Amino acid sequence: MGKRGEFDTLTKRAVQINRKNKGDTWLAYEIAYGANNTVYLVSSRSGYGAAAEGMKTFEAAMIAAVGAAGMRQLFEAWEATLESERSELRRRRWDLSASAPSDAAAYNRRVGESRYLRSAVVYVRPGRIPDYEAQLKIVKEAQERVNAGVPVFVSQGVAGQQTGVFYITTLLKSLSDLDEIKPVQEVLGSSYASYARIVAECVSETAVQIGRFLPELSNPPEEIVAIDPKFWRPAPAPAPATKGAEQKQ
Repeated sequence: MGKRGEFDTLTKRAVQINRKNKGDTWLAYEIAYGANNTVYLVSSRSGYGAAAEGMKTFEAAMIAAVGAAGMRQLFEAWEATLESERSELRRRRWDLSASAPSDAAAYNRRVGESRYLRSAVVYVRPGRIPDYEAQLKIVKEAQERVNAGVPVFVSQGVAGQQTGVFYITTLLKSLSDLDEIKPVQEVLGSSYASYARIVAECVSETAVQIGRFLPELSNPPEEIVAIDPKFWRPAPAPAPATKGAEQKQ
């Protein structure tokens, strides 16, 4: 609390440096409904090696702009604005995701058009992951019938989080999209009772949060920027008028 302005300023500087020096790319979003003042910086990677390369690319861009010492100072200033932080790796479970985009272009379009996302964070009990995955496959098939054309992305934490954590995410063009998406009870119909019983046995905790994308703190890949440049590359705020300029007016 009280450090958000500094955090945003330093993150915007990192965005500008990486964009200018062909550094790493990421999307930023803040929690609109959930833990306040929580910001996620998210990058898609093809594997563990690509994650390491992304960090090297980020650091190379920073060093090119401010030098190694300047990069350390910027990091220290950025971390001083934080109450806590955590890095995490998640693996996209395409086998459990419903109505997934058919190719990279369709995926980029879906992301580029989105302004919010809803995520359910599900903590599965030890030894019950196969049982939970079986229920997700049932829901996937039902979602594709009832909520046709609405992608639901499932990811699984693989590092930086306790084991057995799943993330079920829906990208939204606006919050009103949620009014049109039928809930799981309606999707599953008569089989919902069985689903609810098994999930209650498998899952220890579930939390639902809604995030809002922050284009000013994001450095998206060009494929996403191209979908809506005005949103993903907002014009910088005009500099405040000086006292002398105000008097001339």
